[in-house]
Amino acid sequence: MSEPQANPRRWAALALIALAQFMVIMDTSIIGVALPEMRTDLGFSQENLSWVFNAYVVAFGGLLLLGGRLSDLFGAKRVFSVGWAILGVGSLAAGLAGEVWVELVGRAVQGVGAALIAPSALTLLMMLFGGNPKELTKAFALYGAAAPAGGTAGVFLGGLITEYASWPWVFYINIPVAVLALVATPSLMPDAPARRGSIDVLGAILATAGLGVAVYAVVRAPETGWGSAETLGVLAAGIGLIALFLLVQAKRAEPLMPLRILRTPNLAGANLAQLLMAAAWIPMWFFLNLYLQQVLGLGAFASGSALLPMTVAIMLMMIVLAPRLIARFGPNPLVVTGLIALAGGMLWLSLVRSDGNYWVDVLPASLLAAAGMALAFIPSLGTAISSARPEEGGLASGIVNTSYQIGSALGLAAMTAVAAAHGAQEVGNPDALTDGFSAAFLGASAIAAAGAVIAAITLRKPAGATDPTSADPAPESVPSP
Repeated sequence: MSEPQANPRRWAALALIALAQFMVIMDTSIIGVALPEMRTDLGFSQENLSWVFNAYVVAFGGLLLLGGRLSDLFGAKRVFSVGWAILGVGSLAAGLAGEVWVELVGRAVQGVGAALIAPSALTLLMMLFGGNPKELTKAFALYGAAAPAGGTAGVFLGGLITEYASWPWVFYINIPVAVLALVATPSLMPDAPARRGSIDVLGAILATAGLGVAVYAVVRAPETGWGSAETLGVLAAGIGLIALFLLVQAKRAEPLMPLRILRTPNLAGANLAQLLMAAAWIPMWFFLNLYLQQVLGLGAFASGSALLPMTVAIMLMMIVLAPRLIARFGPNPLVVTGLIALAGGMLWLSLVRSDGNYWVDVLPASLLAAAGMALAFIPSLGTAISSARPEEGGLASGIVNTSYQIGSALGLAAMTAVAAAHGAQEVGNPDALTDGFSAAFLGASAIAAAGAVIAAITLRKPAGATDPTSADPAPESVPSP
């Protein structure tokens, strides 16, 4: 691994890495404000709108392990560039789509690109800063802030673009960024020698198919019935594919995900925290945006602007406050505290009213949820990445990103089903919509609370080990590139 001091442009490289994280997470949320117009133009039903999100997330989450493996084998720098090229192509296809199936294919291609970008970006970060704990803390803070900031900023930008341009531009915005990344990567990113090894294509197919089938079963359940033969059969098929994936991993000499890595202290617990955090956070912004537009009657730009304070709060807390709290209390207590605060924010949002207003029903609760996300995200991410051996950095990056995206997909699918069962499919009926959204917020709160309990039980400081993210953060600002 390269010494961080050997690359004088490491902070400029970190800016590009943070931009990559910002963009791949933004692509999960930027479509939120545009959904009503996409539903009208492309012919989506209210229940199936979530597939505009899930087509991206299933491909993203299902292929992240493969992306991490490719990063380890062929070099993170090369995989990073290929991912940007694929993301650009998928964005063009999604923007030009005139039919539902074309839109979903474009979104899936975007997800493939993101699955290459995300783990290689984390591997590059560790190559640049892994030898300097103080700088690594700052790097994780900036990188960590980019994820939820990208998710929330996507809502704002989606509103701005939808209001003053048109919904295809929420996809076209990726293209110039992809070109910029492709131009800047060769000079900014460190090289890593390729290593010999095989690629577990079967494992990648099984992981992606299992996740996609399971999400499909949950999304379809409100329409077909939770106890119907179709729902149970499809869900069993998804679970079976995931079980087969684990069986293949146990028997292959060079698996996509060596199961032994899950025995690494704290790695499983940190990944569970990321999974449940995403399963609560993503449904929140999805349904909160629909509540603002479909119940409170805000326009696309106003709806996006209404969620901008969350972005500011998250960035400030992650960059300024979280590193200092980690240094003082260690990462594990912050993960638990953050998930409790996130659960509290969701619980508060479950009290939304059909005749409510933004200042009372949305802003305070959303800021509490944002504070929880800011506190829990960086320490759980840092613990998950730093628990693995250096030569498995790409794999660890792929696993933690997979955990977050699986949580996103399954959490949104489950809360979409809960919301639909309580009236959220009745567009034009504010009372029914509010009941459905409230039920989804309450379910998300329960998920975050479960995450806090699991984190408190599973996260332990290994004997004789130093917390990977607990270096004393220097009070001075991050050095300029």
